[in-house]
Amino acid sequence: MIKFHKFTVGVMGGGEDVSRRTMRLAEQLGRLIAEEGWVLLCGGRAAGVMEASAKGAKDAGGLTVGVLADRHKGNASKYIDIAICTGMGDGRNYINVLSSDIVVALPGRAGTISEIALALKNGKKVILLEFDLGDVFDYYRQDGLLVTASTPEEVVRLIREYYV
Repeated sequence: MIKFHKFTVGVMGGGEDVSRRTMRLAEQLGRLIAEEGWVLLCGGRAAGVMEASAKGAKDAGGLTVGVLADRHKGNASKYIDIAICTGMGDGRNYINVLSSDIVVALPGRAGTISEIALALKNGKKVILLEFDLGDVFDYYRQDGLLVTASTPEEVVRLIREYYV
């Protein structure tokens, strides 16, 4: 059987006020995603988790896709191979999650939480990497769609276990 689809991992997380620890985790996660031969998809901007995860993937020779909220490819991170301009603002969050086979969320604010909610609502598995959302999404935890990981290595193990 010929496989035409490359497994795509959506990495979501904060763009502003992101801790150094979260940036390191995002970069390491991006590197591991690339080493597995998976595509990294993110919001594409040169900021926060988007920039760090794309950098990690590019440094490891991976393919990166950035789904931009605006209409200008010039706003993409230099680590993005394929920039998709939507002109949709926050509406691009739907494209992010629906184009991902699985979503990994690192600490962020309302935009990241909206991506998590959209992914869960559409039946996508979400792995939280050091992102405590309290009990707001407990239904999805019980249903097995939402799981937690404490390291990028654990994220990759969980992805392999569930999908690959």
